Amino acid sequence: MDQQQHKDLLHGVTLEMVLTRLHKKHGWEGLYDRIKINCFSMNPSIKSSLTFLRKTPWAREKVETLYMYLKPEDRV
Repeated sequence: MDQQQHKDLLHGVTLEMVLTRLHKKHGWEGLYDRIKINCFSMNPSIKSSLTFLRKTPWAREKVETLYMYLKPEDRV
């Protein structure tokens, strides 16, 4: 997937929306199984994860990439 397609799929979607949908689909344990970052394993919450992801570009990119692989009906 090239960078342009990546941005198009995220157009109008906030990081909070991405994280909420991924959490709904996989849960915290499932997210940690897919992306090994501590904010998904140690006292996870949407708020603390958003704080970390906003400050950590490499982690945010991994989360956004995982979101891209959701089925279209799970992205809505």
